[in-house]
Amino acid sequence: MKNLALIFPGQGSQYVGMGKELVEHYDTARSVFEEANDVLKMDIKKLCVEGDMQELTKTEYTQPALLTLSVAAYRVFEEEMGIQPAYAAGHSLGEFSALTCAGVISFTDAIQLVRKRGLFMKEASEKGSGLMCAVIGLDKKEIEDVCNQVSSTDYFAVISNYNAPEQIVISGHRQEVQKAADLLKKKGARISVLKVSAPFHSPLMKTAAIKLQLELNKYNYGTFKWPILSNVTAQPYSNSKDVIGNLTTQMFSPVKWDESVLYLSQQGINTAIEVGPKKILTNLMRYNDSQFISYPFEKLVDIQKVKEELEADIEKEKSNTIVKNVVTKCLAAAVCTRNRNWDQTLYEEGVIKPYQKIQQIQDELDESGELPSLNQMSEALLLLKTIFDTKGTSMEEQQERFHEILQDSETESLLNEFVQSSILRLGGENVGFQLN
Repeated sequence: MKNLALIFPGQGSQYVGMGKELVEHYDTARSVFEEANDVLKMDIKKLCVEGDMQELTKTEYTQPALLTLSVAAYRVFEEEMGIQPAYAAGHSLGEFSALTCAGVISFTDAIQLVRKRGLFMKEASEKGSGLMCAVIGLDKKEIEDVCNQVSSTDYFAVISNYNAPEQIVISGHRQEVQKAADLLKKKGARISVLKVSAPFHSPLMKTAAIKLQLELNKYNYGTFKWPILSNVTAQPYSNSKDVIGNLTTQMFSPVKWDESVLYLSQQGINTAIEVGPKKILTNLMRYNDSQFISYPFEKLVDIQKVKEELEADIEKEKSNTIVKNVVTKCLAAAVCTRNRNWDQTLYEEGVIKPYQKIQQIQDELDESGELPSLNQMSEALLLLKTIFDTKGTSMEEQQERFHEILQDSETESLLNEFVQSSILRLGGENVGFQLN
């Protein structure tokens, strides 16, 4: 859906009872929790639904619990709504959830990674040595100045979260953060001490970041089903090679959520669904841009409201894109198909340039509001064939991809013969495959 973003919450959103309605009413959600239980050898569902808040707030438990719930909620969203977002973004830990739902990190890998991430953060912060405070009502320049004033080379307070123009979080050594909070309060700010177990997104997390980087290097990363914004840059990832660097740097760098919302607004995104517990990000979207419409998506009443509110837009978009999906699905297939060719020159000629040509067709259609012609659809399919061949995609997978594109766009009768004779037989192979 071209004006929709999915947003994934981070630590601070957890509460005892979260996910209860999802697992009681959706087999899809229950299966996610069961998978998490099997991987971690602990009862994540019990921790979320009926656990102790003190335990749930420990970062080594909070992180896998939130990721599991967000993935479960996303899969329910996918099941109920049947649409994909134009963009996604996650706040801190939520970036892992966003990458998982976009197919970049498998759920099995992600649940292990965030469990380790929580343990590394716990180890990096001696008990009671760090503190985080939300500062409301002052601009970031005033807050930065005060943090610099109370900090020294060895002890510091820094901005850890740029959540909204007048909602900023500071983090660091307990005494320095408290000094900064007292000074900011005198300047008229409202201060709220956060119930977290470590001073996240501060230099105190650098030792944890080093350990996380070593852990991240052990895993493989897929391609993006849709663009994901990085907390570090407030820009979309350029490719999966950026995952390790961004997630490592994120540990000790500020979350640029305000800039992320600005970027989404500039791309024409005006609706967001918060996939996970509570509605902290839902509120932050409005604080950043009063025109933004945002909905939580965890409880049954939330799910029903999203269905009601988006139903008309979804049906309109579906009716306008049945044929247009041939082009958009070529773009999606190009992005989400694994690359097995690391020759940069070949990749530029055989993947990047054909993809840009398909995108140009899509841009022209978006601008005109028209459906694609037969020539445009045929060109997009031929360009996708070039991308597949360059990426080293097997003929079996190519057959499956083209079959999905024609089936999902309901264009089998129109394009099946063309795909059979002009695309799948390119390269001299008689594949003998019937798409219908």
